[in-house]
Amino acid sequence: MALELAFKISGGDFSNAGKASSRIKKVLKQLNIDAKSIKKIVVAIYEAEVNVAAHAWKGEVKATVGEENILVVVSDCGPGIENISLAMKPGFSTASKEVREMGFGAGMGLSNIKKNTDELNIESRKGEGTTLTFRCYY
Repeated sequence: MALELAFKISGGDFSNAGKASSRIKKVLKQLNIDAKSIKKIVVAIYEAEVNVAAHAWKGEVKATVGEENILVVVSDCGPGIENISLAMKPGFSTASKEVREMGFGAGMGLSNIKKNTDELNIESRKGEGTTLTFRCYY
């Protein structure tokens, strides 16, 4: 039995970035998933949400909560990632000055997602958008 959850994200809307990760955290707690796993999952989802808010026009988080793992797909309509290998390096950022001034865009998002997930796939098309698919086992 899997539980499906979906959330919309608006580009530039940092006040709502984190709503998906907060709601998913509540669900995982209700399912008695261990705290260490929940923390890793929530960090990964939050980083992905902030990336959509910082770089894209709009996006969506879809999570499938299963008995042994959670599968998360975060897709956006945005400029895409030109160089995924470079973007994975801690500290690399293409965030605007305005985003950095708000305290976001430090270049830790993708590397934090990778660090906190068991499987990660990134697909990106320039001028169209990016899709992150990741799985965390618990």
